[in-house]
Amino acid sequence: MADKEKRLVEEITPQEVDFAQWYTDIVLKAELVDYSTVKGFTVLRPYGYALWENMQKELDARFKETGHENVAMPMLIPESLLQKEKDHVVGFAPEVAWVTHGGSEELEERMCIRPTSETVFCDHFSNTLQTWRQLPMKYNQWCSVVRWEKTTRPFLRTREFWWQEGHTIHETAQEAIEETEQMLNLYANFCEKKLMIPVIKGQKTESEKFAGAVATYSIEAMMKDGKALQSATSHYFGDGFSKAFDVTFAGRDNLLQYPHQTSWGLSTRLIGAIIMAHGDDNGLIMPPAVAPVQVAIVPIATHKEGVVDKALEIKEKISAFCRAIVDVSDNSPGWKFSQYEMKGVPLRLEIGPKDIEQNQCVLVRRDNREKYFVPLDKLETEILRLLDELASELYSRALERMKEKTFVCTTLDEMIDTADRGFIKAMWCGEEECEDKLKEIAGLTSRNMPFEQEQIAEVCPVCGKPAKKMVYWAKAY
Repeated sequence: MADKEKRLVEEITPQEVDFAQWYTDIVLKAELVDYSTVKGFTVLRPYGYALWENMQKELDARFKETGHENVAMPMLIPESLLQKEKDHVVGFAPEVAWVTHGGSEELEERMCIRPTSETVFCDHFSNTLQTWRQLPMKYNQWCSVVRWEKTTRPFLRTREFWWQEGHTIHETAQEAIEETEQMLNLYANFCEKKLMIPVIKGQKTESEKFAGAVATYSIEAMMKDGKALQSATSHYFGDGFSKAFDVTFAGRDNLLQYPHQTSWGLSTRLIGAIIMAHGDDNGLIMPPAVAPVQVAIVPIATHKEGVVDKALEIKEKISAFCRAIVDVSDNSPGWKFSQYEMKGVPLRLEIGPKDIEQNQCVLVRRDNREKYFVPLDKLETEILRLLDELASELYSRALERMKEKTFVCTTLDEMIDTADRGFIKAMWCGEEECEDKLKEIAGLTSRNMPFEQEQIAEVCPVCGKPAKKMVYWAKAY
């Protein structure tokens, strides 16, 4: 920051000094999570959970609008059930946590703690699906899953994380493919319109797709440090899982058929995306749509008669159209300003004796610290306007940053030299060997093959063979 004295939160490591430590400082000091006694497991604290609840509320409404119903599946999966789909079990085997005892007795068959729930949904579908008239079945569940990651970081990669996982079965392949695309577009819209994070939509390469899927689609976001973050995925399974689990139905012709299946998911790692896409050296900057607190009211000179009462009156008034709190603690106003900056509250409302005399208050935007003197009878109009403006500018800045961190490369040397800077758009021959080589020598992974293709060059920059697809490459979380 050019003017260091303006930094209100000195205990946060600046991004340019150590981006990873800056991130860790924020998740802990903003009270989003705490570490637990079990490595890789975190406590989602009230402020962090409130953020996740707001994200859930937005997404859940969209799921239901598109005809999905919430269900709850068991968290334990028998090993024999997991083994039914060969590619699926191989893909998840290294990350599975196993339960071997119930009380003091060893189980006859060990159980895995769900890393994902395709197998239990298929087991359920095989028991309940009978006729085409029941289709489609469009389910979603909110839960946590366990994947035994070797290296962990809060939100981005933890051994337990919270998410939603949608699972649907359809009468035809076309319906299932449309479902897969619909949910990817829903995720992209949520990220761009509510979290104010621009994303790239596309299909994963064969080596990067979900274990057992016919096709996997993803949305990819760019963080401030030049690394990509996979923000959500949507998978088309065809009828492979249905055949493995003997899920059948009587078709319109009265013959047994296999339904076509999808799954799709989004997790708390998007909280990490919010931090790394919008945060600054003073802490979080929350997108207004999901911010646990949208307006923090700070009364000035609380010992003066009428100040606290006026602050409480304002809170009651504005709570009809925004999420507001009033801080009447005995901490100093400067401490409160610092605290709410660190927590990323979009707007701060200051009210003191002189403001009351003039029937006004001061509104301060979190992102640029601009102050606005607002008549109390104009609060609704001005608060909603400033929240909209802040959200719009968060997206504009993130979009501009993504453009600045997107590069076109036509040679292998260019890709190696650009590897740490952001997205790389480059052609690809379609061979897994070239993917492996880029990962080995430059740390780059294919993020996705965007739906909006460009012909950057005629040949693959790795091997020189004719190019088939344009791919977004990047180092990623």
